Amino acid sequence: MTTGSKYFVGNWKMFGIPSSFKILDRINQYFQKDTKNKRKYKIIMAPPFTLLQNFVTRYKNKNIFISAQNCYHKDSFGAYTGNISPFMLKKIGINYVIIGHSENRASGETDAMLKKKVFFALKNNLNIIFCIGENKKEKRNKKTFSVLKKQLTSVLEIKYNFKNIIIAYEPIWSIGSGKVPSSYELLKISINLKKFIKSKFKLNKMPKFLYGGSVNSQIISDFKSIKQLDGFLIGGASKSSKNFIDIIKNFYK
Repeated sequence: MTTGSKYFVGNWKMFGIPSSFKILDRINQYFQKDTKNKRKYKIIMAPPFTLLQNFVTRYKNKNIFISAQNCYHKDSFGAYTGNISPFMLKKIGINYVIIGHSENRASGETDAMLKKKVFFALKNNLNIIFCIGENKKEKRNKKTFSVLKKQLTSVLEIKYNFKNIIIAYEPIWSIGSGKVPSSYELLKISINLKKFIKSKFKLNKMPKFLYGGSVNSQIISDFKSIKQLDGFLIGGASKSSKNFIDIIKNFYK
């Protein structure tokens, strides 16, 4: 069982222009009015790089935390056209970064690159949302757990401070498909992975653990009973203030 704040993390991917702050404003307004539950959860939103600095400034003294969607596997400055280092993210006030998303892995990010990203992100005191997940073939061949363990052990190290690492289980076959694991499957994966991570990395406390993949207000009703879940990584539904708020509402209904 897990205690503490739940996380509702929105990943906008390639979406958003400066006026999209209106979406976050409406979410923030809901949070302010949610006097019954607002101490129970944390909202993190990951807009594209083009909006990070404006959003960090706008929500600095509010209750939405801004995350980067990725970072480069080199730090500080360098001749790496089009890339953003963890150091640069920290300097504009970012405190969270998503690393290892399956879409980035599919674009060529290797475990070696992810290992460097995690190292430099932690070096810059960033909190990491580390994504893992199996594809449809791996699930069909009952290799889910072995795939997830390899993704974890190939990148994370025992010396890291896991208080700054959130694990996000996001099965590739679920992303954007409308298909999700059953409550029983997700419960089993949550329990087994938390135990594995705690044992493998010699942790005193269970790591924070999120679910992502076709998250909407309907599936939340099924998954809110899974006490091992610390929250959700939300894709498409996070681009609509109504859909995102409905997820929170249904979770606490």
